Formats: sequence, structure tokens, C-alpha cells
Amino acid sequence: MSHFTRRAAIGGAAGVFATSASPSFGQQQTLKIGVLADFSGPYRSTSGPTSLAAAQQAVEDAVGLGFRVEVLQGDHQNRPDAALALARRWIDQDGVDMICETNNSAVALAVANLVKEKDKLQLSSGAASSALTGAQCSTHTVHWTYDTWMFANVVGGATVRAGGDSWYFLTADYAFGHQLERDASGFVQRAGGRVLGSARFPFPGTTDFSSFLLQAQASRAKVVGLGMAAADTVNCVKQAHEFGLTRRGQKLAGMIMFAQDIRGIGLEAAQGMLMSEVFYHDLNDRTRGLAQRIFRRTPDNMPSQEHAGTYSCVVHYLKAVKEVGIARAKQSGIAVLEVMKRMPTDDDAFGPGRIREDNRKIHPAYLFEVKSPSESRGPWDFYKLVSTVPTEEAFRPIAEGGCPLIR
Repeated sequence: MSHFTRRAAIGGAAGVFATSASPSFGQQQTLKIGVLADFSGPYRSTSGPTSLAAAQQAVEDAVGLGFRVEVLQGDHQNRPDAALALARRWIDQDGVDMICETNNSAVALAVANLVKEKDKLQLSSGAASSALTGAQCSTHTVHWTYDTWMFANVVGGATVRAGGDSWYFLTADYAFGHQLERDASGFVQRAGGRVLGSARFPFPGTTDFSSFLLQAQASRAKVVGLGMAAADTVNCVKQAHEFGLTRRGQKLAGMIMFAQDIRGIGLEAAQGMLMSEVFYHDLNDRTRGLAQRIFRRTPDNMPSQEHAGTYSCVVHYLKAVKEVGIARAKQSGIAVLEVMKRMPTDDDAFGPGRIREDNRKIHPAYLFEVKSPSESRGPWDFYKLVSTVPTEEAFRPIAEGGCPLIR
């Protein structure tokens, strides 16, 4: 029988969910997991409460652990300093053993140094920068779900192989946008496609994309790649629909998008878009079952890839702690990670996979096309599968990453 408790933590900044595989709490040590995410800002729907629910579901799904588990929640406010202060308090005062989510690359990089210093673990299921397994890889951090290299690889290369062999980019004019365009362009060209040009719009502050969409239309490229994210993507796609861009035969390809973005745009405007995710709730029987278990906890928000990543990392972490033993796990994060890397991963989110020597967790990735309103069978029925990129091809090869852990 499982037991559940809730309590408020310091200042309301964090909350706790606790469960155990046996009824005698008093005789058990407690493993503590911190979900450090955006609970109040622009990425709340793709992380936040649904990632917390995913972590809680992973604990509930675990059987026979023999130790108590507490799941804490904390809002990093998309500020590395706030994230670091909370993570330090969790470790020093609350005894947290593993921190997950960290859905901001600057936050994840800051926390990486702390967990290394304290011999705890970070399983970053939300950050996107491929630097986490590149030049800034760390002994105590695993990059779990996706990264910028994977998105560019799948959206760029797989789209060309599916027939989208000429591209024009609309790119946010700052480092992140430039990186997306540069990476995707490389994959397009390596797959045999052509990049016909690009238009860069000021960031932040652009609300009218009409002049940039005109340039994309004039290029006659088969695919218009969107080197942007979040609100810029939503606004640009809506205006492209109003402008009739896709009705004239061009396809839009989102470099980094989530199901929540499609919900915000609407199928009428987003139909025909190409995008990559590593999880979709309706992909197979295992994903459907998992999605429904999490969705019952947050019925206004269907879990997407980031939430699935949080579930997946907690599942594998608990398996490793069970093997290592709770006492040793609380003493040494690296001891747990050694077992995590030795054990293959397998869960309802991603199926089989593994953690590489550079601490990159790998699994298949997918190229999806957004359905039309007439094709959709109901809420959250957004995607058609175009192609699957196998596990060993989806992520950057170790030799190209520059991770100092690789000798």
C-alpha cells in the first residue's frame, strides 16, 4: 500500500509530494527529488505543474522500492541566481539528492556546478543547449530529453529526406536564433538540400512579420525554417496563415516547438507544419497509457516531450537507487549515476535507450506534420508521424561534441 502526504515548504516556494512502497515510514530513509522548473513564467505549460505531475507519477509507478520518496517543487523564475539559491538550500538544508527539469539552459549550467561540488545529481529533462553534453558537460549532470543539435538534425535532415529540399530561414537576430539557423542549415545541406537565403528580424520586439514573410514567399523555397521559439513562433505562424503562405505550397518548419505551441496557434493556422519531438502522447500504446496517467493529474495540459523526459529520468533514477541502496545513494550521486549508465533505460515515455559516456541520454526522435482541423479527432490530436530517426542517429556523435569527459 502506498502512502501520500503533502506539506508546504519554506515561503511557499516549494512543495512536497511523498510516497513509499511500504507502510512503515518511520523505519525508512527518505530519497528526495527536486523538480526545479518554470512554475510562473512563459514556459509554465511546457514544464511547471505537469512536470511535477510527471515526477509524481514516476514515483507512483515504482514498485518495491523499500524506501520513502519525497518530490519537492521549486520555481527558478528563469533566473540562474534564483535557481542556484534554491538548489543550494534544497541540498544543504532539505537533503535533496537529485534535481531534475531545469528547463532553462543557463539554469542547468549553473546547477551543474553545484551538484558536482556536492556529489548530487542533475537530470536535466528540460534544458535544450547541446553545450550540456559538449564543451560544458559535467560529471554529475545528465542531459535527458532533447537538445538543439537533435532538433536541427531531425527538422533539417529528415525534412530534406522527406522531400523538403529547398529552404529559406526566418531567424531571430540574436545568438540563439543564429545557432538554430546555422545548425539546421548544415543538416539541410548534408542531406542534399539547398538553403536559398534567410531574413533576420529584430529580437526582442518584433510583432509584425509581414515583410519577412514576403521575402520567404519570394524565395520560392519549399520549406520556411523558423529560427525562433515561444511567442515569436506563435505570432509568426499565425501571420503566415493570414498571409496565405502555406496555401501557396510552402511548408513551415519549427526548429523548437511543443504541442502546447500548436494548441496556442490552433490547427487552422498550424496545419502542415513540420516539427520534431521525442515524445507524442498518441505515438503508441505505452505513450498513450503514460499520457493518460499524467493527464488525470493536470487535466488542462496534456503531457508533451519535456514532461515525458521528467517522468523518464525519475523512473530510471529510482531503479538505480534501488540497486545501489538508499544509504549509498544519499552519500554519493556519482555512485548512482554509474549504475544508471550501466543499466539500459526503458520506460513508457521513450522505450529503450541508454546514457552515453558524455552523459547524453539517447532515444529515438520523430519528425511530425501538424494535422488539419478535419483530420484531428479531438483536443490534443495534433500530429501525423512523417519519419523516425533511430536512437544512434538522433543525437550528436560523441566525437563531435568536445565533451572533456571523453578521453
